[in-house]
Amino acid sequence: MSRPAPRPVYTLRGAGAPLNTLHFSCSGGDTPLLFSGSAKGAVHIWNLNSRRAERVLEGHGGNSVIWVSTLRTEDTLISQGRDMRVCLWDLTEGRSEALDSVWTGSVGFCQCSVLEMSPSSYLLAFAGPQTEEIKIIEMPSKNPVCTLTPDTKLGMVMCLQLWKPDSGLGPLLFAGYEDGSLLLWDVTQRSELSRVKAHPEPIMCLTFNPGSLRGVSGSCEKQLSSWMLDGQNHIQVRRLGAYPADLVVGNVWRKVRILSLLQ
Repeated sequence: MSRPAPRPVYTLRGAGAPLNTLHFSCSGGDTPLLFSGSAKGAVHIWNLNSRRAERVLEGHGGNSVIWVSTLRTEDTLISQGRDMRVCLWDLTEGRSEALDSVWTGSVGFCQCSVLEMSPSSYLLAFAGPQTEEIKIIEMPSKNPVCTLTPDTKLGMVMCLQLWKPDSGLGPLLFAGYEDGSLLLWDVTQRSELSRVKAHPEPIMCLTFNPGSLRGVSGSCEKQLSSWMLDGQNHIQVRRLGAYPADLVVGNVWRKVRILSLLQ
């Protein structure tokens, strides 16, 4: 029997709508922050010392916010909404208006992924307008880097993660698809490095630890898969078993992010 969940340290209330995504940020000062994206299109910035919302950002026209992230090197927030836009926010000096936005054209629920390449530039990966395509652009210039499309029908792109290996190779990207396939892409070469059938159902979430070269993915069939990269960048998969029904789809990614610490 699984152990019960630990008691919360404290509870934050006042978002006014169901929450779709969370992101912790502890850089840039002594105040730890929690960013949340709601089904009503609001991004709340929670001060974890005062346990109150410092600011509320409205930039997606009331459409659900499905992903938020911050950059390590800048006081910049990135949010993705169901309005098919990714908004860029400058959080300095108490600002609460979006500086810029990127139109994705995607009507799915695939969360974006970001990879910092230098103090002044980063890559942004997102599902494109076509069912199976992934677009990668350089930010903040918005210059296109590449479009990745598999050579066989795999269904919608469901989840992404950009990362850069220590070996000196260019950026790589993991992508989970509707048919349960997990692909590893070489962004620089625009080529597929490895493909496995990690799940019989759509992959709803994944996370990868570049330090240990291990990852975990979750699917609609309530199963987790653990996988790793070998010396030839081939994905090796093993199943972890079932997880409780209350973790399915919307909530399973939170559990998967914790399991990414597998060594």
